[in-house]
Amino acid sequence: MTTALRRAAHWHRPLMLFVSAMAVLAVISAVGVLVDPRVLTGAPIWLKPFKFSVSFVLYGITLAWMLSLLPRRSRTAEWAGTVIVATSLIEMVVIVGQVLRGTTSHFNGTTPLDSALFTVMGASIAVLFVAHFVIGIVVLRRRIADRAAAYAVGLGIGLSLLGMLAAVPMVLPAQEPGIEGISGAHSVGVADGGPGLPLFGWSTTGGDLRIGHFVGLHALQALPMLAILLSRFLGTRLDERTRVRLLVIAGAAYGVLTMLLTWQALRGQPLLRPDALTLAAVAALVLATVTAVGVVVARRRGAELALAA
Repeated sequence: MTTALRRAAHWHRPLMLFVSAMAVLAVISAVGVLVDPRVLTGAPIWLKPFKFSVSFVLYGITLAWMLSLLPRRSRTAEWAGTVIVATSLIEMVVIVGQVLRGTTSHFNGTTPLDSALFTVMGASIAVLFVAHFVIGIVVLRRRIADRAAAYAVGLGIGLSLLGMLAAVPMVLPAQEPGIEGISGAHSVGVADGGPGLPLFGWSTTGGDLRIGHFVGLHALQALPMLAILLSRFLGTRLDERTRVRLLVIAGAAYGVLTMLLTWQALRGQPLLRPDALTLAAVAALVLATVTAVGVVVARRRGAELALAA
């Protein structure tokens, strides 16, 4: 463990410093949730900084680890990582600053200052998207030795971009709630701030675009974690080619799930109250995924039997 921590300390320095800062902010925000009685849009006012800081801890450390896997140093990727740190800091400064002012950071155009801050946040997120995309291109060009790890990293980066795009409908004209000064919403069919799931706050009475956004973003961790688990527990039973095929299937299913959750939200449907059409789509996704996995495993066993004969 100590060796791993020392190694991690030498990963992309700006990203690791940012991760440390976000970890501290997560603790401060957690304390704020407990001791600050203020509520904003139906949730403790410090809950948003807490969720964003935890998310950025995971995001930053995952990106730094991915950059450490590159066979040789890439200045382009390192600069892109530094740009991500800068844009993420801008977003967090706005979020925390608005909490200290006792108002919302997202979709807030009630005053010229609030409108300007939300515009700055939007611009910083757009720059982050481009920098994230650049890292993805570098990862694809600089081939990682372990093919399974390479596919997991590439799929994770690509699907997390899809997760970012899943947030775009939040600021489209259709999401304007008709309230002066508010230029978007997380929820569909109901007002933001209504009943929601514990901690996440996702609406339980209408659609919520944060769900697909959340799931897509965390492909960055989910796909590499799957690759690690396949290697650790099935590495002696599955060859590299089979593990790669399973990762491709998992990535395809994950991407479809992200789009399915966004589609469900756009129809104004709560996550835990799917209609027959949504259930049919989920069933089709599960069936297709299980069938594809079965075919890959069957081929692997068939090859083993042929060799044994």
